[in-house]
Amino acid sequence: MQGPINAGVDQHARMLRPAPTPEDVRAQLERIIASPEFPNAGHGHAFLRYVVEETLAGRAERIKGYSIAIEVFNRNEGFTQDDPVVRIEAGRLRRALERYYLVAGQNDRVLIDIPKGKYIPFFSWNGPTVGETADSKLEASLESSIPVLRKRRPLLVLAALSVLVCAGFLAYWMLAPSVPQVSARSVIASPDGPTLVIAPFANLGEGPDAKLYALGLTEELLTVLPRFKELKVFGRETSETLPSEIDPSHVRGQLGARYLLAGGVRVSDSRVRVTARLLDTATNAILWSQTYDDDLRSHGLFAIQSDVADKVATAVAQPYGIIAQADAANLPPDDLDAYGCTLRFYAYRAELGVEKHAEARECLESAVARYPSYATAWAMLSIVYLDEDRFKYNLRSGSPTPLERSLTTARRAVELDPGNTRALQALMTALFFNQQLAESLRVGEQALATNPNDTELIGEYGTRLALGGQWGRGAVLLQQALLRNPGAGGYYHGMHALAAYMLQDNDTALAEIRQANLQKFPLFHLVAAVIYAERGMMEDAKREGATFVEMRPEFLANLSAELKIRNIPPVDQDRMIAGIRKAGFPIPADSAASISSPSAGSGLQPQ
Repeated sequence: MQGPINAGVDQHARMLRPAPTPEDVRAQLERIIASPEFPNAGHGHAFLRYVVEETLAGRAERIKGYSIAIEVFNRNEGFTQDDPVVRIEAGRLRRALERYYLVAGQNDRVLIDIPKGKYIPFFSWNGPTVGETADSKLEASLESSIPVLRKRRPLLVLAALSVLVCAGFLAYWMLAPSVPQVSARSVIASPDGPTLVIAPFANLGEGPDAKLYALGLTEELLTVLPRFKELKVFGRETSETLPSEIDPSHVRGQLGARYLLAGGVRVSDSRVRVTARLLDTATNAILWSQTYDDDLRSHGLFAIQSDVADKVATAVAQPYGIIAQADAANLPPDDLDAYGCTLRFYAYRAELGVEKHAEARECLESAVARYPSYATAWAMLSIVYLDEDRFKYNLRSGSPTPLERSLTTARRAVELDPGNTRALQALMTALFFNQQLAESLRVGEQALATNPNDTELIGEYGTRLALGGQWGRGAVLLQQALLRNPGAGGYYHGMHALAAYMLQDNDTALAEIRQANLQKFPLFHLVAAVIYAERGMMEDAKREGATFVEMRPEFLANLSAELKIRNIPPVDQDRMIAGIRKAGFPIPADSAASISSPSAGSGLQPQ
C-alpha cells in the first residue's frame, strides 16, 4: 500500500524531520484499532498490534511468517509455509489499512504501513507539519508574495533552530520560490477527491483465452487509470479480492469508494467483445457504459486489451471525462475544497473568461495553503498565474512577476510529484513562456510518455508544438485530443483553427473556429477575424476585429513582442502579421516590421 504520506514531501524536509516517536506510533495504533473503519476480521487487530510492538521493541528482524503464525494465529511449532494463513491475512491487513487511510485516517498525523512482500511495518509522518520542515519556515519568510489565508506562526520554532540550520535556511531562502503561508492546523496530507474501485472483469466466454484476456484487461486498467492524479484508484490488492459482479453498495459501504468500474469479456472464435460500465456506488446508477469489439486475426490479444484499457481510461478519468462531469454536476457553488478547486480550474479552462480566472486563482491559492503537498493544485495554480501575463487576466503588479510565479509554482508541483501529468504540463507551459522552448518541448514529451491518454495534456502539448513552428505535428495532436474528448473546451478548437490556417487548410480553419465559441477569450476574436478575412468573409472579420480591439486595445501596439513571447518563428510571425493586416486591423508600422530573414525557410509545411 502506498499511503498519502509519501506524496509530495521532499527529501530535504524528510532529512530535517525526526521520525515519529514510539508514543506517536502507539497512539496511532490505538486510533486505528478503535476505528469502525478498521474491522477485526481475521485477527487483524492482533496481527497489527504484534508487528507494531515487535518493531518498536527493536525485534523487527524476528518478524517472520513463522513467528506471526505462532504468536498471532496460535499455530503449533510444526507450522510450515504450506499453510497460507499468514500470507492471506497479511494481504487482508494491508487492504484494511489502505481503506482506513483513504476513509477515516486521511488526516491522521502518523502513517503505519506494511509494504507488500514484508511483514515489518513502516512508520512515517502523514504529510509535513508547519515548523518541522525547511519549506514551512521558508513559507513564513516569503508569505507576502501570494495573498492567501494568513495565520500567526509560533515564534518558538525559530528560537529552536541551530546556527548551522539557520545558515542553511538563509541560503535556501535567498534562492527558493515564494509560496503561501500555511498554519499548522491547516496542513492535511491529501485532499478529498473521487475514489474508484476496479472490479475484476468477468470472463463471459469459454476457454483459456477469455480468462487470460479478462485478467489482462483488469491489470491494464489498474496500470493506466492511476496515471490520472485527480483520481484515487484502489490498488490491485483490493481489486483482486472482489467478485466480478460485486454490488456497488458493498463497495460504498465497505471501501468508501464513490465509483465502481466493472465489465466483462467474451471471446468467440476470433472475435473479442468487451463491455465496460461506470457506476455511482451511492445510487447504483450506471453513469457510462460502452461496448468494444475487435478481431483477433487483425490485432493480437495484448494489443486489443491495451487499446481497450486506454479508451476506457480516456472516457472515464480524463479531466473532462465522466467522473469529472458527475462530480462537477453535484458540486456546491460555495465549495472551496481542494478537489472542488480542480473542477473550477477545468470550468475556467473551458470558458477562458476573466471572472472564472479570478475564482480559480483564489480557490487554488486556498487549496495549496491547506494541502501543501497536493501537486495537482500547485500545477493548476501555475497555469492560472501564467494566464495573468499571457491573457492579461486579473494581473497583479510587483515582484515576482506572473511568469516567475508560474515557473516557480510549476517546479514545486513537479518536485512534489515527478510523475504527475498536470505538473509536467504546467512546467512545460511555464518554460515555454519563459522562452525556454527546447526544454519546454522536452518536458512535453516526458509528460506524453507519462500519460498518453490525458487529452488535456495532448491538446496543450500540441499547442506548444504548433506555436513553436511544428504546425503539422501540433495540428495532429490537437485533432487527436478533440476526437478523444469533443467536450474538452473551445481552446483547443481555436488552436486547431490557427494551426490549420498556418498550414493553409482554410476549410478546416473555418470549421474549427466556428466550434471554438470562446466569446470571453480575447485572442479567439483575433484568430477568428484572420480566418474569416482569408475566406473573404469581411463583415464577420470586421465584427470579430472590433470585439478584439475593445477587449485588448494594447495588443496590436506590441504585436511583435506578443508573437515573440509565444515562441512563434520569425517567418510565421510574418504570415500572421499579413493575415492581421488583411483582416483590416490598424497595425503600427514599427510593431509589424518584418523580422524574418530573406533566407528563412517556409514554416507553413507540416513538421
